Amino acid sequence: MSTVTYTDHTGQARVVEATVGDSVMETAVRNGVPGIVAECGGSLSCATCHVFVDEADLASIPPMEEMEDEMLWGAAQDREDNSRLSCQIKVTEGCDLHVTTPATQV
Repeated sequence: MSTVTYTDHTGQARVVEATVGDSVMETAVRNGVPGIVAECGGSLSCATCHVFVDEADLASIPPMEEMEDEMLWGAAQDREDNSRLSCQIKVTEGCDLHVTTPATQV
């Protein structure tokens, strides 16, 4: 089983079962997780699915590519070293990923 734990900016956590191959953004939207706006639907043309990946999980996901890096400069909340766009993180078999949503996406 693969899971994603979404923690909002206030510290409230929600664990969601995730389908392998789906993105962290798709999983959030499908499950009504607050804090992920996903205006572009995952086409990498906005930054409204910005998340902060738990430091312990960063090594388990592929590094960001150039376009994602560029889009993060337009995020509503300042990016950090662990910032990622959740549309670019795919759920893998047996993953147990932890992300925190910023206070705002727009």
